[in-house]
Amino acid sequence: MSNRLNEQIDKAADSVIKFGNICALTGAGISVESGIPPFRGQGGIWDKFDPFEYAHIDSFMKNPAKVWDVLLKEMKQTLDKAKPSKAHMALVDLESLGLLKTVITQNIDGLHQASGSNDVIEFHGNFANLSCLSCDKAFKMSEIDIRSMPPKCSCGGYIRPNCVFFGENIPFEALQRSHEAAVSCKIMLVIGTSATVQPAASIPITAKKSGAIIIEINPEKTALSSGISDIFIQGRASIIMTDLLKAIKL
Repeated sequence: MSNRLNEQIDKAADSVIKFGNICALTGAGISVESGIPPFRGQGGIWDKFDPFEYAHIDSFMKNPAKVWDVLLKEMKQTLDKAKPSKAHMALVDLESLGLLKTVITQNIDGLHQASGSNDVIEFHGNFANLSCLSCDKAFKMSEIDIRSMPPKCSCGGYIRPNCVFFGENIPFEALQRSHEAAVSCKIMLVIGTSATVQPAASIPITAKKSGAIIIEINPEKTALSSGISDIFIQGRASIIMTDLLKAIKL
């Protein structure tokens, strides 16, 4: 590990120890090491599928069988095999130390809950839970039989995942709680997000304006790295979060 990287990790650890009260904002980068490809960027899901053809609510309502068969079935198969990464587990450790209060995630994979995080705001909903469009009956993804497309409820209604499709609004409760967490935290950990998709991209800016220290962990610099992030640590989420946790515990 370079001296520069050590310095940044130590600086971040000192800030966490001094101020505590962390809110984490996570994106696709924290789940890549769990085997889940990002949606954007090279090798991302939107390289394979046109999001407006397969991930827009109008497309789903018009032809749910097509969306399920092409996009959602593959996502289910990927998420069924995914396990929390070391970065997910490091956030659980920070919570157990009384330092981390809330996780705001843009991910729909449910891995924060699977790892043991207690207060998770799912900004874009989640893929683990589903509901019937006709009667609102709730389902778990593990209960869904994908041999017949699209999956249907016993009432005959189509079943949809409870994630936010393009063309749908962010749930009001998620917006409200994310804002409250951003304005009340002393440290915001930004992990694995490019911070380009609104309105989630504005969350670190809100925290910064409210006096929080922004610690960013990403493989590459982002729109936040110059001007918003107080500490930018370049690297993979699992490696950096493991080293940061060690430095905090020293």
